[in-house]
Amino acid sequence: MTTLARWARAEWGPLYAAVRGPLRERRWRAAPMAVAAVCLTAALHFVHHQAWGYGFVQNVGAVRAEDPLWLALLRTPLSLFVPALDLPVWGALAQILLVFGIAELCLGWWRTLAVAYLATLAGTLYARLGIWLGPDSPLGLPASDAWVVDTGPSAAVVGLAVFLGRRCRAYVTAGAVIVAMVVEVVLKENLAGKEHLAAIAGVLVLCAAVELRQWRSRVRAGSGSGLPPIQSWKARRGPDQRRS
Repeated sequence: MTTLARWARAEWGPLYAAVRGPLRERRWRAAPMAVAAVCLTAALHFVHHQAWGYGFVQNVGAVRAEDPLWLALLRTPLSLFVPALDLPVWGALAQILLVFGIAELCLGWWRTLAVAYLATLAGTLYARLGIWLGPDSPLGLPASDAWVVDTGPSAAVVGLAVFLGRRCRAYVTAGAVIVAMVVEVVLKENLAGKEHLAAIAGVLVLCAAVELRQWRSRVRAGSGSGLPPIQSWKARRGPDQRRS
């Protein structure tokens, strides 16, 4: 086995093993949430491009930093499945099917949705913070970004990719995703790029919290490892010794 093959096996072996079994047994039925998400995204895209449906999709799934916070929070879950109008819809569908599907097979559907929502919410909240900081700050945004419609699954996809990389120990892959997002911001500084970095930051905080919880569980398990308690010297001595 070549060095590259060994590296690929170490990097993607656990991920491949987690995905292969369910897909071989149930095929597309192994990831029903991902399939439903693709169908929902395609339906919203179709409605969004109709004269009668454009306003409806905007009202239920379009998020802007200028919106009241409570309204943005209500729209954020559905905004994840509203493809951006200036990007090809097949890209959003492919991202959801591939990344959401793999995540559902590895994490389960509700954990996948939780991580995806966390990443999307981190990007949405960052937009407000960035506009408040202003363009003079390295983390800031111009005031004009307050009117930019913020939709699409890209932040969720990036966040899930990083989380899966940590979960399945594909650290090089997760690092490559992070580097690619940093390069995106350097080459084309815009709202979407910085929201991707905010999504990654939110997921990394989640990963740190998971690691801390696991470490505490190991510590508690070690303290209650089943070893006999320390007995007194009198109890350790035999009957004859105690009588002497």
